[in-house]
Amino acid sequence: MARRTHLTNLGSIATVDLSELGVGQEGWLDNPNILCAIDTNSLAIASRYFLLVLEWPHASASASFRVKIRPNLSPIEAEYISALEWLVFDEIRVIAIGTSCGYLLIYSLGGDLIHRQLVYPGRILRLRVRGTKREIIEDTSSSEEVCVVIPGIIARFDGSDIQRVLQRWYQETQNRFWNQSSTGRGSQESENSFALIRYQLWNVSKYGSCVDAAVTGVMPPPLLELQSSDRYYCAVTIGVDAAISAFRLSEDRSRSFVGAILSKVVPATFSTIASFSKLVWRTQQPTKKPEPKPQPFARALPLTCLKDHPRKGEKLTLSPSGTLAAITDSLGRIMLLDTRALVVVRLWKGYRDASCLFVERLVNKDSREHVKNDYCLCLAIHAPRKGIVEIWQMRTGPRILTIPCPKGSKILQPTYRFGSTLSASSSTCYEPLQVFFLNGDSGQLSRLN
Repeated sequence: MARRTHLTNLGSIATVDLSELGVGQEGWLDNPNILCAIDTNSLAIASRYFLLVLEWPHASASASFRVKIRPNLSPIEAEYISALEWLVFDEIRVIAIGTSCGYLLIYSLGGDLIHRQLVYPGRILRLRVRGTKREIIEDTSSSEEVCVVIPGIIARFDGSDIQRVLQRWYQETQNRFWNQSSTGRGSQESENSFALIRYQLWNVSKYGSCVDAAVTGVMPPPLLELQSSDRYYCAVTIGVDAAISAFRLSEDRSRSFVGAILSKVVPATFSTIASFSKLVWRTQQPTKKPEPKPQPFARALPLTCLKDHPRKGEKLTLSPSGTLAAITDSLGRIMLLDTRALVVVRLWKGYRDASCLFVERLVNKDSREHVKNDYCLCLAIHAPRKGIVEIWQMRTGPRILTIPCPKGSKILQPTYRFGSTLSASSSTCYEPLQVFFLNGDSGQLSRLN
């Protein structure tokens, strides 16, 4: 009887020269400066100052080099790439980059800079793409978002706003292709003419700076604000001072009376002093490009926190619906958090340096065309010190599977595809969450069956 295999080989990156990334050295994928993001038949690998996009045409094929992108980073600020993620909108696929100076950069697969925007001064820790199924929430507005995590800061971009910017850029690119007279614009001019994408910004450093965070979804307003028209979001953060913290995020930017006065008086005072100094000294300095300024914070109300020294939160993984979060800590434990009740419902011990991803397992194999109800939610736990990947059924189910995982490997998951909620209920074939294995030593990329 043939031995059952739980992995399907998709391709290999060993045929591509990746010596600039340190490929060939043992454990090169464990380098914290190496970032990976996977999409359908594509893999983006970034170092501190550049990124490479690899593609493979079909399963078991060798990867080929697609494009090398070297962003224009500030040498004065020692700026580098600190976060990486794919953004997929139907036929549009782009790469989002977060920098150590708080800039969000979006590049096309041709290496063209589509958008550049300052989110907040500080190192971007994570770009988190998420969407909530329309059947789960009773809300007709968009529930697709891109969250930017900075130490103590959370920013939220609506997916529809980013999509409009991308569609407009691709339309203008096509127009310039057909109208050769408009191709004379310099790259500097186009880089300085980016329209700002609106977003919400919250300060969540009440219990200390965070190392990871996520907006888990929409939550009801406080009891005294039931008639409010503002939307409220729930955010979960993890960090050094507080292993787990939760906040209610409001779209309202109103502040205290003193803060409102200072926001008006202080800028006016500095403007008056600057104007007076110019009249006295009559300095004729060349005009400088104004530095971009972040927008003011919206209200973030603390809900609860877990302080358990010396426990420190390390990584956070969110389920597709946002109702569960898997959190790893410095004590080798994994906590499963119910983000609505804000209660830890399960705990695993003995998993140091672990990483987690949610995956869906087929349980109803009778139907020919599977729908979402045919799958159950599971958690994949990669324990590198044990050299295994375990699959546990949610929320309190047993361990279903244990798979050997070679040393120097990493588990990856494709990003959320924007617009998939529109067809989730109408499509006859459901695409479940999948987990991919990248073996850094052999270069083999596999998918969990």
